[in-house]
Amino acid sequence: RLLGKGEGNKFFQKGQYHQAIAKYEEAAGIDPTVPAYWSNAAACWEKLGNYEKMSECARSCISADRGFVKGYFRLAVALKSMNDLSECVKTLESGLAVQSTNADLKRMKKEVLELQRHEQVAAFCRKAEEQMQNSDIAGAYKTLELASRLDAGNPEIERMMSRVKPKFDQMEKRRKAGLGQVELYKEQGDEAYKNANFEGAIQHYTKCIEALEKSGKTSSELALKTYSNRAACYKQISNFDGVISDCTAVLEVDHENVKALIRRAQAFEGVERYRSALQDTKSVLTMPFDKVGKANFDLANGMQHRLQRTVQQLKKMASG
Repeated sequence: RLLGKGEGNKFFQKGQYHQAIAKYEEAAGIDPTVPAYWSNAAACWEKLGNYEKMSECARSCISADRGFVKGYFRLAVALKSMNDLSECVKTLESGLAVQSTNADLKRMKKEVLELQRHEQVAAFCRKAEEQMQNSDIAGAYKTLELASRLDAGNPEIERMMSRVKPKFDQMEKRRKAGLGQVELYKEQGDEAYKNANFEGAIQHYTKCIEALEKSGKTSSELALKTYSNRAACYKQISNFDGVISDCTAVLEVDHENVKALIRRAQAFEGVERYRSALQDTKSVLTMPFDKVGKANFDLANGMQHRLQRTVQQLKKMASG
């Protein structure tokens, strides 16, 4: 085995990568549990620019020894070269779970996350351009706002925003001029929320809800949005009872409102009503994945595991 690896290394040093691969594969055929054979073969495929083969060898390397960190690095390099950035990040995280201080893995993860950020910004800009061409000014404005959060000061985003914002502001002015007093309360709440004035936002949302209650419109779309927004404010100031009450008001009308279920579960956890929290997370996880979305699914799934552990511990304490 060592002879095969040694011969492979000589071929590698001479740049004879195909011959080196043959020797490493020969050695791996005798003992496939040695990760270095697969790692070295992966390095050869990298030199030859065949990242598909490189990824195969890197996966075999990880299978041979999950504690061999270089295997994760080789696979991450292959995935990055094939532009599969999300899988690349997952691989780097798996490697860092084995060795959290590994400098190569940490550096590469930082680079790939930066690449992902740039790609996301470019995708937002393309989408905004398309929305502008289709006269969807509000959509373009929202997309550009998302882009600026990822890359503040980007000249391309600022250039596009200078075209979109004046039109958007005019539209907003016209829209607000046509609103009644009740809708204006919600608008004022939204403005206060954007400025992180949560107490002020709660006051405006409460005026809106009280007015809707008087006119018997607590099941209207405006009421549900206002309850939902006030719940978000209560969450920001850790008023968990307020969150539970407002989310319940939403769920009485819209039983499968994912945002309300997750917020209420978090609030139930905050007041140590773990079984109620668990019930809400389970309700989310039984819904179709497309309706829930990946971010909410991952959040609910993580909460469910945590809450189940807590409930089990409480049961043990009660029986002990």
